[in-house]
Amino acid sequence: MKDILIINTGGTFNKIYNQKTGDMNINKNEADLKNILKIVFKKDIKILNIIQKDSLDFDDNDRQLLSNTIKKQKQKNIIIIHGTDTMNQSCEFVAKQIKNKNIVFTGAFVPYSIDAKEAVANLSLAIGYMQACKLHEIHIAMHGLVKPHNKIKKDRQNDTFIVK
Repeated sequence: MKDILIINTGGTFNKIYNQKTGDMNINKNEADLKNILKIVFKKDIKILNIIQKDSLDFDDNDRQLLSNTIKKQKQKNIIIIHGTDTMNQSCEFVAKQIKNKNIVFTGAFVPYSIDAKEAVANLSLAIGYMQACKLHEIHIAMHGLVKPHNKIKKDRQNDTFIVK
């Protein structure tokens, strides 16, 4: 398996239900993610947690932090777990700054803590694609599609990602 780094920025993928407030909060514990990797891939993949917020709360300072974090990593193959609402904006921002790495963004519409199927499928899709990828490009892996970031978008009306 290629040397892959997962940068976990938060988003719905990581949300958990807070019984005290009734809110969905970002789970900053990476145990669920490590569990997916151990069960599905039988391998430890390095995880780096940064930002840890809903992507609707992302701003360009967060995107710059993400870009700077990517630049500092020795790994050339990086998967970004990111909220789906502003995934395309973050891809565009990162694409302007990063040219020498394989980067795949993924996330989930349904939190792993509520129903793991979509989160596991999307992460598996991203990891599988990363194994075959030889280009230094930025892609989005969601709902069975893997496309360059500027060829795919969120379809809010149908709750899926589609080709532009």
